[in-house]
Amino acid sequence: MALNLQTFKTRTLTALLFVIIMLAGLLINQWSFFILFTIIHFGCWHEYQQLIKKIYPPYNGIGLVHEYGIMFLGWCFMVWRFHKPYPLGQVTLYGLGWYLFLLMAVFLMAKEIVFKKQIDLKIIGYSTLGLLYISLSWSLMMDIRIGFWPVAGIDSLQIFPGLAVVLLLIATIWINDTMAYLVGSFIGKTPLSAISPKKTWEGTIGGAVIAIILATFLAVQFTGILLNIAWGITIIAAVAGTLGDLWESKLKRMAGVKDSGQIMPGHGGFLDRFDSLLLATPIIWLFLWAISGFPL
Repeated sequence: MALNLQTFKTRTLTALLFVIIMLAGLLINQWSFFILFTIIHFGCWHEYQQLIKKIYPPYNGIGLVHEYGIMFLGWCFMVWRFHKPYPLGQVTLYGLGWYLFLLMAVFLMAKEIVFKKQIDLKIIGYSTLGLLYISLSWSLMMDIRIGFWPVAGIDSLQIFPGLAVVLLLIATIWINDTMAYLVGSFIGKTPLSAISPKKTWEGTIGGAVIAIILATFLAVQFTGILLNIAWGITIIAAVAGTLGDLWESKLKRMAGVKDSGQIMPGHGGFLDRFDSLLLATPIIWLFLWAISGFPL
């Protein structure tokens, strides 16, 4: 696969703007982080539903209440996982999120049972898949960001903040994507999968190796993350990120589209940009949960 300079230029300029916006949201404070991922959450949901409408045409008939209600339901779950007690008058943010989640869940179930002549299990299945694929992932991202992750059996000085994990996770995926594209462009010859014919084994392996080594080095040098934990996070991010990319490519192939959206020239839409992170986040959360001693 030869390197297309015009495409690379477009992707680079778009990526620079994207990185500036992302870093602002990630680093200013916890509220900018929450707002950033709220926008990403709804953007991913919108594009996911557009793909499903092409994959399964009856999904076009779900109606506005179901379409936006299921997005809001997922967002309420995300609010609940933003679980530090930020007060809103007499209530807390995470408490409000939990009660709104329960109310919306009951409302949507009642709507399907009472007002639908028949229940289409495929429609319910695709909406449930969206909750697991998008809302659960970003909810666990909130959990990672807010938490401080102690390592079981290691003294409290080895506790590291969730923001460091988030930055390492995102950095690994960004480096992996960029290096896989460059390595594949110069030496890629063997197609990785029929699902995504432009990806090559050479690019995938080269990108992953560079990302794992470079991101681990940066994490150990500039954060409180231990070397073995950094290795674990970067390896999971590189492997799961590639699988997440292939999964979203499968959805696009089933829908018969090239990109999930057009919000970012050269990169596509929200799902195109965050597909790797969507799959890597819950696996990283499980990894952190395990090394922290399986806390409740």
